[in-house]
Amino acid sequence: MGSLRPAQSDFCDFGGSVENNERRDGPYALVLVRHGESEWNRDGRFTGWTDIDLTADGVLQARRAGEILAREGWQFDLAYTSMLKRSVRSQWLILEELDQAWIPVVHDWRLNERHYGDLTGKLKAEAIRTYGEQQVLQWRRSYHGLPPPIPVGDPRDVSGDRRYRHVPAGRIPRTESLHDTVARVAEFWNGVACPAIRSGQRLIICGHGNGLRSMIKLIDGLSDYETSQLDVPNGMPLVYWFDHQTQPTCRCYLEEPVPGESNIL
Repeated sequence: MGSLRPAQSDFCDFGGSVENNERRDGPYALVLVRHGESEWNRDGRFTGWTDIDLTADGVLQARRAGEILAREGWQFDLAYTSMLKRSVRSQWLILEELDQAWIPVVHDWRLNERHYGDLTGKLKAEAIRTYGEQQVLQWRRSYHGLPPPIPVGDPRDVSGDRRYRHVPAGRIPRTESLHDTVARVAEFWNGVACPAIRSGQRLIICGHGNGLRSMIKLIDGLSDYETSQLDVPNGMPLVYWFDHQTQPTCRCYLEEPVPGESNIL
């Protein structure tokens, strides 16, 4: 599917080692990593806000991300992740490989995966049988596509989960479009990540496919269509460098992603 497109100013988009790039030592840097493969990723189920763990391959992917960052000598000041264990565990494993398990790790609900509403837990093939292939494709890959909401009182509804007790009333979704996901990620990006980066702190964010698509849209200024077509591979560190106003100057994957569609469910 889609690939990352360059930003407008002095942008270098490259793979492989960045050891000799002068921007590597700049103070304004961010690393994004999608969590390792989850059990429902493997099974082809829509996962959303359901708290599903990593597969054995997912554990290896997360450790590999940490190994890549350690090889490049990365040091971080803060780590951010979602409230969901597949992302939380991936962040732990990355920091363990870096021998930086001591740095602060902040969990933020706004970094959760897109909420897939009543599709949550369904196999993609099952959803296609129920709603038709074009409708499911529109929900998955359009910017404003909104799956049916989870019914009130459904056991998949997480509004009563105590991990979200601090979330303002009415903010826990029962379904989301990619547009909705971008809106809540934007709150985190503008209110949390940007000020930290501008202060010179180096951040690592371990998140989910749609949450990271949203953040990349905000950083690179992607169109709605480009965002809906963007794929983010599991366990592949994506590095951004910024100027002092948090405008991107350079970006690269530390290793080239394997071609093909990521399983964003």
